[in-house]
Amino acid sequence: MAANENKLERARLAADERRLVAAAAKGSSEAFEGLYRLHAGKVYGLCLRMTGKRETAEDCTQEAFVQAWRSLPRFEARSSFGTWMHRIAVNAVLAQGRRRTERVGADASVEDGLMLTLADGEVGDTGDGIDVEVAIASLPPGARQVLVLAGVYGYSHEETASMLGLAVGTCKAQLHRARQLLGQRLGTEEGSR
Repeated sequence: MAANENKLERARLAADERRLVAAAAKGSSEAFEGLYRLHAGKVYGLCLRMTGKRETAEDCTQEAFVQAWRSLPRFEARSSFGTWMHRIAVNAVLAQGRRRTERVGADASVEDGLMLTLADGEVGDTGDGIDVEVAIASLPPGARQVLVLAGVYGYSHEETASMLGLAVGTCKAQLHRARQLLGQRLGTEEGSR
């Protein structure tokens, strides 16, 4: 019986979301605010995992919703609104990364960026040893992004590669590398081989 109730609740939420999308596409800011409330936490979580910095994740979340508002009249509903928002958020993170690279310059290394992240206190140790979120945040950006999309959010290699503008083989190699580095940072068996 609980499974049927869950199924009915999911169907009701999907129908509510479709109504909000339709109203927001016609210009209803109240409807878009409803969509924001439904998806902001998930979008922020994705941005935080991909960037490793709270402030940057907040900026990317805001940029993703601004882009969604501007693009909503063209939303074709071939996927769910949440999936569409994830794609926009990934693009916002990648654009932010390109802007940061342009500002910092080509001679800044990945390690420099990591040390800035950890030194700024944006992501830190809880005192009980390194946790998974800190370990993910400490990965090089390419490996981190592939791990977040494919390993955490379950996108296929093809979808992840498409979102990040990579070859599928590169995506697979980055995921393997990310898992190895993550294992090393967490001190698990897989990473210490």
